[in-house]
Amino acid sequence: MAIDEELGKSASLPPYPEMIMEAIEALKQKDGSDKSSISEYIESKYKEISDDHEDILEANLTSMKENGELLFVNNSYLKAGADAPVKRGRGRPPKPKDPSAPAPAPAPAAPAGSSRGRGRPRKDPSAPAAAKKAKTSAGPTGSGRPRGRPRKDKTDAVQNGVEV
Repeated sequence: MAIDEELGKSASLPPYPEMIMEAIEALKQKDGSDKSSISEYIESKYKEISDDHEDILEANLTSMKENGELLFVNNSYLKAGADAPVKRGRGRPPKPKDPSAPAPAPAPAAPAGSSRGRGRPRKDPSAPAAAKKAKTSAGPTGSGRPRGRPRKDKTDAVQNGVEV
């Protein structure tokens, strides 16, 4: 159901999308027509417009823009078509595809009997237990020193002339 039917339209008026397209064609502006000029054209041509004309026009312009019937460029509405400027999306445009380039080779398929699941494989319960390593106070580098900042000795504080 069209937006203009939901918001109530007079039986003698054409649907708003038709009036909008007619206004854009009649105004023939190179860079497109803004909302106010489209509204003025419709008001001048169709005298029996309802009081909520601005709201209905705004809703129809938005829906036509989202459907791709109109392009919105520099606060102006243009008819979408072959002669309309190309609307670029955000970000870097994709590289053009070369039609003469060969198709990429498919990835090698896994052997039929080995379907690996996701994640780390489970341990084999029948495998012998690994010998546990003896804990040492050596850090991860194996230098024989414990990790972290060394403890402050009382002898160091007295030597510097400061008592604890």
